[in-house]
Amino acid sequence: MAESTGAPPRPAPPAAPAPDQGGRHAFLVGAGIFASRLAGLFRQTVFAHYFGLTDQADAFNAAFRIPNFLQNVFGEGVLSASFIPVYARLVGRGEDEEAGRVAGAVAAVLALVVSVIVLVGVLSAPFLTDILAGGFEGEKRALTVRLVRILFPGAGLLVLSAWCLGILNSHRRFLLSYTAPVIWNVAMIVTLLWYGRSTMHGRSLDSLAIILAWASVVGSALQFVIQLPSVLRLVRGLRIRFDLQSHGLREVTRSFGPVFVGRGVVQISAYVDAVIASYLPTGAVTAITNAQTLYLLPVSLFGMAVSAAELPAMSSMGGDDETVAAALRVRIAAGLRRLTFFVVPSGVAFLALGGVLAGIIFRSGRFTQADANYVWAILAGSAVGLLAATMGRLYSSVFYARRDTRTPLRFAIIRVALTIVLGYLFAIQLPRVFHLNERWGATGLTASAGIAAWVEFTLLRRAAERRIGRVDFAARNLVPVYVGALVAAAAAWGAKLYLFGALPRLAGGVGTVAVYGVVYLAVTRALGVAEATALLGRVARRAAR
Repeated sequence: MAESTGAPPRPAPPAAPAPDQGGRHAFLVGAGIFASRLAGLFRQTVFAHYFGLTDQADAFNAAFRIPNFLQNVFGEGVLSASFIPVYARLVGRGEDEEAGRVAGAVAAVLALVVSVIVLVGVLSAPFLTDILAGGFEGEKRALTVRLVRILFPGAGLLVLSAWCLGILNSHRRFLLSYTAPVIWNVAMIVTLLWYGRSTMHGRSLDSLAIILAWASVVGSALQFVIQLPSVLRLVRGLRIRFDLQSHGLREVTRSFGPVFVGRGVVQISAYVDAVIASYLPTGAVTAITNAQTLYLLPVSLFGMAVSAAELPAMSSMGGDDETVAAALRVRIAAGLRRLTFFVVPSGVAFLALGGVLAGIIFRSGRFTQADANYVWAILAGSAVGLLAATMGRLYSSVFYARRDTRTPLRFAIIRVALTIVLGYLFAIQLPRVFHLNERWGATGLTASAGIAAWVEFTLLRRAAERRIGRVDFAARNLVPVYVGALVAAAAAWGAKLYLFGALPRLAGGVGTVAVYGVVYLAVTRALGVAEATALLGRVARRAAR
């Protein structure tokens, strides 16, 4: 229906933020994620000190993964793809009242659905454990069941925390939303340090695992509560109610279904990996978790930072199709250049220096250098798909911003199918064929996921470019960063052997990694990589202040 001539004109859609502003927002996201990941690394370091690669460590990590599907499926990924585009568009148009209605309705639906799932999860913990950690038996299985029951409510609270993140991101308040997980990590770190020492003097590791699970629930509640005041200030007239008449809610719901299925499909892949890992020798589940902690650093710091910063900007773009497509091409190209500059050296470091990194982070107490080398092998497998996973996140944002959730879903299904088939072959069958120790199947498991990630990325890129045109990003952007990373790896190995070999382990490891970073920046700067020049320029300006 046409508007009457006397009606006030609708505000024009906001202009797309400039790419450098997207870089600033990505920096804020990255800073928040860096703080939370740094806290997570310290948590894993303390965990490794007290638990090592024991049955209790496997039980805790498996138990944590089982209810974590709530956060992964209902949390940030789904809300980013379904809620943020609708809410951000309403905020950009100045329709604050409708935005508040949508936010309240989504919160009500989430709270109800998550509460039901938490109750079902607590009651069906033995059944879920038998399915998703089928290789666990006896006391190891019993401990896992008990931990699952404790951890389920905490996962539900993290979903509500992700709702807060969606609102804060839509208002470009990135720092708080991504630093909030620090408080969750702190709750677990304090618990480990306070109670962990007693395991060296008689307290069982079973008891420590149970106490730590309760600390995780408390930390989840704190993570939600710390964001709530800012959300209440930003959302005017927020009312948590089932407003089924809201057009915005219906739009979110339509997008939610395909994204939920897509995220659910991806989670099936993760849980299949967990099932396979549970049949590998003791320590495999925990070693994979430790490797993922390192692997997720570049994925979160760079892949998530860039895509999370770009999604609200892409969603609020206005203009005709060609104008929007041209703006999207510029943003994606800039995002890809930022990603490759940081992610390529991360992958090369995992391959060349994974043992050094794992030794710095985890080697302590019950966690030995042999355990660190095992994590290195798994990390090397993860490095196969690191670049594809991060670039794929950015291309997925194109579809979510344009409210197309079905295309990423189709490609996610293909990726999962490949991951399941290749994971079984690489983790279970190949070690038998080549007469390898079964524990090395963990490396095959992560490498197979990397191969599947490259297939998904290729499909996403082709589909996106059919829609918006060719993105100006080619091999010329990759060659200098790969050259810089390989030269840096060679320099770091030389430093490790000839400069730091006589130093204490921690000092030598830190020195080796420092050499890698300095050489990489120097080489890429010399090769004219714009991101290196910009980064060094920012550092120089801040040092001069």
